[in-house]
Amino acid sequence: MPKRILLKLSGEALAQQGERGIDPKALKDIAQEIKSALKTKCQLAIVIGGGNIWRGVRDGGGIINRVNSDNMGMMATIINALALQSALEDAGAPTRVLTSINVYQLAEPFIRRKAIRHLEKGRVVIFAGGTGNPFFTTDSAAALRASEIKADLVLKATQVDGVYDSDPKKNPKAKLIKEITYEDAIKRGLKFMDTAALALCLENKFPLCVFNLHKKGNIKLAVSGKKIGTTIY
Repeated sequence: MPKRILLKLSGEALAQQGERGIDPKALKDIAQEIKSALKTKCQLAIVIGGGNIWRGVRDGGGIINRVNSDNMGMMATIINALALQSALEDAGAPTRVLTSINVYQLAEPFIRRKAIRHLEKGRVVIFAGGTGNPFFTTDSAAALRASEIKADLVLKATQVDGVYDSDPKKNPKAKLIKEITYEDAIKRGLKFMDTAALALCLENKFPLCVFNLHKKGNIKLAVSGKKIGTTIY
């Protein structure tokens, strides 16, 4: 069974489908799923996106430049991390938020050794603020943090059942891919994760599981090493 796991959650997971902001019910449901997964005795770190609040350049409308827009997105991830922390602690899971952007009154600064120590003490660690730099996605942040804490497995919870050969929301005949190598995923230009993140995962040789967040029990199955969704290796 994998011991140290990094879970990537999209910000959209915290909102009602097609809406923005944070939905308390969605937040509570995710916290309960994570609490259930912790019964496997894994060490769990989480990277969360901010798309439910701010979608970077797409929301900038050509008025806000890329750097400022990305910085706003990183702050959105901090808002989501604090919300998830509250929900997890309400569910009884000890949690720490570590952020790459210094907001001392709200969260601890990211320090690799401190993050690992929190994990060893059984705390869920939520990494916020992306990489701390513009031009990088939270997928890249997930791959980076997984590399730094030496994760055994990376999980990406999505809105669909895994990785498809085309967009299943646009193509009803899209086929689910059960297993694929990082090299093939990059060559085929599959869009489930950005290329920089895939390259970093490949370099550090940890497996990646992409699965449907909205199926109850999937997080626990994934952290237990069960074959669900798509495995990339």
